[in-house]
Amino acid sequence: MKVLFASAECAPFFKTGGLGDVAGALPKELCKKGADVAVVLPYFTKMPEMYQAQCEDLAEFHVNVGWRRQYCGIKRLILNNVTYYFIDNLYYFDRENLYGYYDDGERFAFFSMAIIEMLERIAFIPDVIHVNDFHTAMVPFLLKEKYHWIEKYREIKTILTIHNIEFQGMYGKEVLPDLFGMGEDHFYDGSVRYGDGINFLKAGIVYSDRITTVSPSYAREIQTAAFGSGLDGVLILENWKLTGILNGIDYETNNPETDPLIPNHFSATKLAGKALNKKVLQERMGLPVRDDIPVIGIVSRLTYQKGFHLILDEMEHLLEKEVQVVLLGTGDPGFENSFNYFAGRYPEKLSACISFDLELAQLIYAGSDMFLMPSAFEPCGLSQMISMRYGTLPVVHEIGGLKDTVTPYNPIDKTGNGFGFHEFSSFYLMHAIHTAIELYWNEPETWKSLMSAAMNKDFSWTTSSQLYLDLYHQVVPS
Repeated sequence: MKVLFASAECAPFFKTGGLGDVAGALPKELCKKGADVAVVLPYFTKMPEMYQAQCEDLAEFHVNVGWRRQYCGIKRLILNNVTYYFIDNLYYFDRENLYGYYDDGERFAFFSMAIIEMLERIAFIPDVIHVNDFHTAMVPFLLKEKYHWIEKYREIKTILTIHNIEFQGMYGKEVLPDLFGMGEDHFYDGSVRYGDGINFLKAGIVYSDRITTVSPSYAREIQTAAFGSGLDGVLILENWKLTGILNGIDYETNNPETDPLIPNHFSATKLAGKALNKKVLQERMGLPVRDDIPVIGIVSRLTYQKGFHLILDEMEHLLEKEVQVVLLGTGDPGFENSFNYFAGRYPEKLSACISFDLELAQLIYAGSDMFLMPSAFEPCGLSQMISMRYGTLPVVHEIGGLKDTVTPYNPIDKTGNGFGFHEFSSFYLMHAIHTAIELYWNEPETWKSLMSAAMNKDFSWTTSSQLYLDLYHQVVPS
């Protein structure tokens, strides 16, 4: 099975979120299972020098982006038995950020066509091209409508994974001739049309052989008007090829027994190191060192989607309790200012670091008692899985991947691996937090059993990667 995994980001080279984590972890696991997997990425010049130095130049040619004749270099790097191909063009990829530019449509149109046009040049014709989100979602459409005349490409199957349906790549119909050098027929026949323009993600949904998304619950949710972001009708029509496969986390990176970023290692049976990490966390965040008080950790983008307005609505009530809150993140300036305000008002109970700090993030996962994640929607979420791996019990809104990974505490039989609330409101969020705090104070043995359940839950890529491999075999004739 030869697979080309196409993504706009990938750890450890460059990433902004969950897509980068998946692109970094899933191909490695597929290789372990015997698949011949390569990953293709833009050659963003912000990639760390240590990786740039390992790249070798493989090929160069030109891609016609409508009337533009653009240089395309192909670089190769082999890391952890995975071959990475990088598509080099300084005009498109020498930018400070990965996304958010006026010409993103042109940039990823170039990237999509370059992916297809490099295949013969590097002598890698895959059985499956696995595309991700709108950045590469035009590849299935292009294979069938622009490059169908190339005989070697006719048997290639395509899988589209939707990581977040909110980002769709919507542009005017003129991009078909202007960027792709095609007529507007497929706008007028409706196959890629969305309103008065075209939609890259819709094209991927319609033209791919299979569609996956990153949790079973999210697969159901995006077929509703509340969560489908306008594509729910298309997904209902195409739901015969839609599957929800839960993301995993990288167990090599996120391992409390070996993690080089935390000061004290520990395991589910030897928890002394976790208590020491809590002390280090309190010291680093300028909070009183107390082992008898629960620490609530937050590592996140500070946005409405992540539910931070619910937290701030109840922050005074929360900080009236015997708790400490540590926060790491950046985002909406209003949220940043509000957390800084409360940190100044309650310096012994709340410490906020408005920044990005990977080492501190791992310390929060390893040193906190609870982890707060009240997202309005969450396609999968990785933070709640990482926190459980480190014995930190999550408090989550029961939605999407949070619902699929966190089993809320059941006071009848004393089971669970976290705490949840169903209705998206500050009242029910506080009820869940209150339940967690009361259990922490009053039933330490039950708390330890929930920690053990969380740490022993398998969130590795082992199972999910096999589901992807099975899906590849379904679409490729044996």
